[in-house]
Amino acid sequence: MTARISLQLRLIALVALTGGAGLALAHHSFAMFDFDKVETFKGSVKEFRWTNPHVVLLVSKPAATAGGPEEVWSLELTSPGNLTRGGWSRTSFKPGDHIEVQLHPLRDGKHGGAFKQATFLDTGKVISSNLRAAEKPGLQ
Repeated sequence: MTARISLQLRLIALVALTGGAGLALAHHSFAMFDFDKVETFKGSVKEFRWTNPHVVLLVSKPAATAGGPEEVWSLELTSPGNLTRGGWSRTSFKPGDHIEVQLHPLRDGKHGGAFKQATFLDTGKVISSNLRAAEKPGLQ
């Protein structure tokens, strides 16, 4: 093999390796969520942020103790595109909606987690999303 062909092959390999690494680094890990646990609580929707790269649902949870401050929980979902393909829209939640929410909590114990499911308390309607499944590469 000539030196010129060998150099070209090494350059092609380098470009292929660094290009793939960029794609792998473009998405964060879900290690912050404890997918072995599910927490459930009732609260009201504070805000529904329909933004990329991930939609966020803010839910106000009543105070743990009488007279204490309410807790605001931040629940992460997948992208608007993935949710739209699952039948969701930017109006799936409205501020003030009373819901029972299920989530996979943050490992550090802070008020947040990966959204799993919500039940609207006034209608009984249930909507759900699987963050890990929706974020797998190669989804159409």
